[in-house]
Amino acid sequence: MPQRTLTIIKPDAIQQRVAGEVIRQFEQAGFRIVAARLVHLTRKEAEGFYAVHRARPFFESLTTFMSSGPCMPMVLEGEEAIARLRKLMGATDPAKAEAGTIRKALATSVERNIVHGSDSPETAATEIHYFFGEMDLT
Repeated sequence: MPQRTLTIIKPDAIQQRVAGEVIRQFEQAGFRIVAARLVHLTRKEAEGFYAVHRARPFFESLTTFMSSGPCMPMVLEGEEAIARLRKLMGATDPAKAEAGTIRKALATSVERNIVHGSDSPETAATEIHYFFGEMDLT
């Protein structure tokens, strides 16, 4: 049964004009795009999305970055979508990411790492509904 996951093409990808390349890689990997939108998160919206990281030292810089420009949340669908997307994205630190991954090819730092992906089915469900309603997901 296909699984759904949330990804966000982050502000650095939009600024660098590589969003199309990221989407191309999603599609070449066999993901189906279920929903997508371009949004410019407010600081409060970024803080809400990343609330799970509130106590971490990078929370302030992460939410500042995520509210610095437009980003593109998307729902992707496919077999084992969560694990497959995380493998395609690569390690959070692009210097440690495997060759052929999105972050190895396009990211510039741990924080400016081009793309977000849900890490579990429970997280995916919560994150998808942060950005998309039921009517968006048909």
